[in-house]
Amino acid sequence: MRTDGLSINLATVRQQWNLREAVEACARHGITAVDPWRDQVAALGLDESVRVIEDHGMRVTGYCRGGMFPAADAAGRQAAIDDNKRAIDEAAALGAECLVLVVGGLPAGSRDLPGARRMVEDGMAAILPHARAAGMPLAIEPLHPMYAADRACFNTLAQSLDLADRLGEGVGVAIDVYHVWWDPELAHGIARAGAAGQILAHHICDWRVPTRDLLLDRGMMGDGVIDLKAFRRLIEATGFTGPQEVEIFSAEDWWKRDGDEVLRTCIERYNAACRLS
Repeated sequence: MRTDGLSINLATVRQQWNLREAVEACARHGITAVDPWRDQVAALGLDESVRVIEDHGMRVTGYCRGGMFPAADAAGRQAAIDDNKRAIDEAAALGAECLVLVVGGLPAGSRDLPGARRMVEDGMAAILPHARAAGMPLAIEPLHPMYAADRACFNTLAQSLDLADRLGEGVGVAIDVYHVWWDPELAHGIARAGAAGQILAHHICDWRVPTRDLLLDRGMMGDGVIDLKAFRRLIEATGFTGPQEVEIFSAEDWWKRDGDEVLRTCIERYNAACRLS
């Protein structure tokens, strides 16, 4: 089974392995690209994480995650800016191709959604010079509207691309099928992002019916209703040929399975349901 063009977001096996173990397992299965999370890097240590990734020749297709800019007061907003600058430095040390941003939702006690969106834009503007100096692209990840209050107040490709255009060079999008597959303007948004060179990552999983948990019940590719090959055709039609990155949060299914079984299944489903050639 082919693994070229496949990346594993290490959240997919976060309950089975630490970062070192996950990278070693990916290498055993012939997978040569990963996307680690900050807590996984912190647990192992940044220097050791860099060593493990380099020793196994891993491509780092992204780093999860920055963002979470809105806060109830100026001190909280500054703390988020400072933390995002640290995330940029970590991503650069790891050789990541982008820092994925889950931008944040409403501050505690707030109902001001436009205000939260302004905080996101202000926060990104504040870290952008640091990101540019580090050569680290910022990938806005629009999240499904069900997360607008608590995780991300940017929810469509169009909305995220408008923000990227306002901020300018060094900002693009991470396109996760779980979050945007439903959007009636999806094809237009992908074409727009591709034409501007703003597609920085493509994340894959599937939307289960019924979905048992809005956060922790993502499906393995082929187990849901997303037409993943049609989605990828839209992506590749823009000229983007970067990896398809499996990112699955699955508290009651895939996180409870043997890690090697999860990786074998990722490879099988990538070939059957996602890869075009």
